Amino acid sequence: MEQVAFELLQIDLDKYLLAAMVQEEGSSSLSSSPLHMFSLMSLSPGLGSPFPWLREMGSEERGLCLIHLLLVCANHVAAGSIENANICLECISHLASPAGDTMQRIAAYFTEALADRILKGWPGLHKALNSTKTTSVAEEILVHKLFYEFCPFLKLSYVITNQAILEAMEGEKVVHIIDLNCFEPTQWISLLRALSARPDGPPHVRITGVHEQNEVLDQMAHRLNEEAEKLDILFQFNPIVSKLENLDVKSLCVKTGEAVAVSSVLQLHSLLAVNHEMTQMDSPYLSKSPCTLQRVLQTNPCTLGEFLEKDVINACSASPDSASSSPIYSAPSPKMTSFLYALCGLSPNLMVVTEQESNHNGFNLTDRITEALNFYAALFDCLESTMPRASIERQKIEKMLFGKEIKNIIACEGVDRTKRHEKLDKWIPRLELAGLGKVPLSYHAMLQARRLLQSSNYHGYKIKDENSCFMLCWQDQPLFSVSAWRFRQYR
Repeated sequence: MEQVAFELLQIDLDKYLLAAMVQEEGSSSLSSSPLHMFSLMSLSPGLGSPFPWLREMGSEERGLCLIHLLLVCANHVAAGSIENANICLECISHLASPAGDTMQRIAAYFTEALADRILKGWPGLHKALNSTKTTSVAEEILVHKLFYEFCPFLKLSYVITNQAILEAMEGEKVVHIIDLNCFEPTQWISLLRALSARPDGPPHVRITGVHEQNEVLDQMAHRLNEEAEKLDILFQFNPIVSKLENLDVKSLCVKTGEAVAVSSVLQLHSLLAVNHEMTQMDSPYLSKSPCTLQRVLQTNPCTLGEFLEKDVINACSASPDSASSSPIYSAPSPKMTSFLYALCGLSPNLMVVTEQESNHNGFNLTDRITEALNFYAALFDCLESTMPRASIERQKIEKMLFGKEIKNIIACEGVDRTKRHEKLDKWIPRLELAGLGKVPLSYHAMLQARRLLQSSNYHGYKIKDENSCFMLCWQDQPLFSVSAWRFRQYR
């Protein structure tokens, strides 16, 4: 019955969209002014719903309808069909809500991202509407701490990383830890305590912390120095204020005789962005005025949709790192390549990498949206299971963290699209090519992580061993991967 109902709903929606297309047949998006197009893109419900029964649907039916509408809308956005995309957004606005159930909340942020992508076709409007939408440093720090507190994924990553470091550093006298996303002191406080309990005594510990905000590093330095003093451990903290993409590996100041461990938690994917990829945002045609764009399209066999959403080269779409003889392709990221080779130059005893287990780095917009829907639906579900819908903390996580990531995945291209998450099966060959060899994560690390879930009553979360790497899951869906590596010539 549910399948039949959904198919009927699809027919009704398709009929509505077709009717709207026929109604607009006499007008052209190319002859419409930006202001006219913008007037069609209001996300607030109109005086009447095209489907009065939409609001009366049950949660499951509404969720199916929202998924269908989002994918239809994505196809229209990719094709450059702004009028039809606007119709979809109007329908979705009657169902979506940032304060509703999981699917309603997700839809609210996906529609915002799709609308933002459309608006980027008119940079003046886009800049004006976003000129005051800034997030303070304090708010960014707060939302990351809230995610750490209410979702166990970072805690699990830290427990697994610490255990891998303890095992790799057994017997070492000088340990240098490089944290590429240094914002949570709890991880390293736990490690310092474990190192202080070694039978042969604690090593001399140096931690180099990399973060964009000096305030975060100051707090880290204070907490860690205070703990080291209590434990009577020789300790140094070296703060480096930098984005990962601008980090000079030489500034890490690795000294001869140090045993090096690198921790990268949800950071490396940002280096996959390339600045010479042919995209909707950096296309020379889209920098022209609407009138000039119209003339270009009149003399060019390609459609506006082909300019807006070009799959580039189908042969390359399977791997963002593959090359092509064509000038329009996604080449290997030079930043990623140079950074990994520079890290290997430090001959690390260990490198532990935590990354999102999802493919958000494809060329095709619809594919990215489908992957993102699947991934973020699980993350929103995590919060639904542990936090009230009216929780201010929950709304902050969803809006300022998840919503911001969703917008980057959908609305941005080129170097601006930094949330280029990829699955472990893409990271393994990339890291191996750079000169790193995989280190199996131990069963003891698995036990410690599972003990954390049990002791904190985190229900619904699971940890799976996949070829000696760990998958952090919600129910049975992997959301984050943790893998360990070391320089092949080490020992």
